[in-house]
Amino acid sequence: MFISGLGHVLSISGYHMAVVAGVVFFAVRALLALVPGLTVSFPIKKWSAAAALAAAAFYLLLSGAEVATQRSFFMTAVVLIAVMVDRRAVTFRTLAVAAMIVLTIAPEALVHPSFQMSFAATLGLVALVQIGMPRLFASPDNTATARVALWGGREIATLVLASLVAGLATTPYAAFHFHRVTPYGVLANLAAMPVVSAMVMPAGLLGLVAMPFGFDGVFWQTMGIGIDWMIAVTQWVAGLPGAIGRMAAFGIGPVIAASAGIILLGLLRTPLRWSGAAALMLAVVWALAVAQPDVLVSGDAHNVGVRGKDGRLHLMRTAKDAFLLKEWLAADADDRQPADASLAEGVSCDEAGCVTQMADGAFVALALRPDALTDDCERAALVVTARQASPLCPSPVIDRDRLRSQGPIALRRTRTGFAVDAVRPRGVDRPWSPAVAGDTEAEAILAPRPAIPPPADATPAEADQQMED
Repeated sequence: MFISGLGHVLSISGYHMAVVAGVVFFAVRALLALVPGLTVSFPIKKWSAAAALAAAAFYLLLSGAEVATQRSFFMTAVVLIAVMVDRRAVTFRTLAVAAMIVLTIAPEALVHPSFQMSFAATLGLVALVQIGMPRLFASPDNTATARVALWGGREIATLVLASLVAGLATTPYAAFHFHRVTPYGVLANLAAMPVVSAMVMPAGLLGLVAMPFGFDGVFWQTMGIGIDWMIAVTQWVAGLPGAIGRMAAFGIGPVIAASAGIILLGLLRTPLRWSGAAALMLAVVWALAVAQPDVLVSGDAHNVGVRGKDGRLHLMRTAKDAFLLKEWLAADADDRQPADASLAEGVSCDEAGCVTQMADGAFVALALRPDALTDDCERAALVVTARQASPLCPSPVIDRDRLRSQGPIALRRTRTGFAVDAVRPRGVDRPWSPAVAGDTEAEAILAPRPAIPPPADATPAEADQQMED
């Protein structure tokens, strides 16, 4: 599902909430429109919006009210309330109000992928509706034939453009958080989403309503046919060449640049909006130019990944952590699995520890015993150990105290040593991640230390002791 770009169908979030509210809104409005007296005398559109809001709230409770679903409900509620108070529903102001409500309730949502992707996609769709569609479908020909052709072409083009815009708007965040892009996402959405929207979701809602009366069987069968079609599309798209688009990890800078580009393209109406395209191009180049780490160290020092001469990671490990290795490989745009035998190529291990070479031929050692730690300090360019290392070790060391205070660490080889990128950098003090006592300065480079000679033995020589006696 995620390879084909249809993973959002499984997430109870914006799409499901919009379909539930939309189906209820149009169904209630159609039923009320059958009564001429109601249509003429009462605001049935507002009544339909109120019914849709109640249905969305019920769906929120039915789904478990997860964080992503709550955000989707708030966005849907703002749109429906706008309808009830005679305001335009699909506007940038509506989107801004929904974002402010979400961030007021849960400020930490700003860094979550679901918030970023849902609002980026919605911003793109609102811009498409308000700016792109009127210009694209403006036609001077008012004949009946032209109107029919325009209507058919408009529906198809709307579906294509909506899938394309939403997919492109969410790509930077999918690449940043999941290290994956979906080259055929538009194709999969075009083939599957009309069936999901027109068959699967309405049949599910009708089945839920008909269940107490025992008439739900036909609706579940209809829903199953639509799901089978979606699965067939997923398998077909996932099997296409190059369907798995992997992206190596990059920092927050390209994401900020991409976000600025999306906002400029979506909000501005003047030619200045094309500066957003330049920002997006900058984000792409920036993300592709990020250098990958040469050494990765887990928080418990049981797993150490070292980039070898072949440019791929090789693993020294004393414990199996399939999830960690899967994340490391995904962040490195590596399609290997944690059980792949090639991960251990070039790695030598014994009871005392492990050792392997980096791309420049220097050795990285994982020391398990104190005697091995002493030997590795004399030979290796970097020593990793779960023990407390001696301050006399001349080699750069990642030991127990450093891992305890900084967490997992990524290192890049430099001329003077190793550039340190830790989960909790030294000297960084945040309310949600307080600095460790005594860590007041950030350590950007882990360099070899000058050898400290052992302290001289102050015990008098045996001959001197005999003379004193």
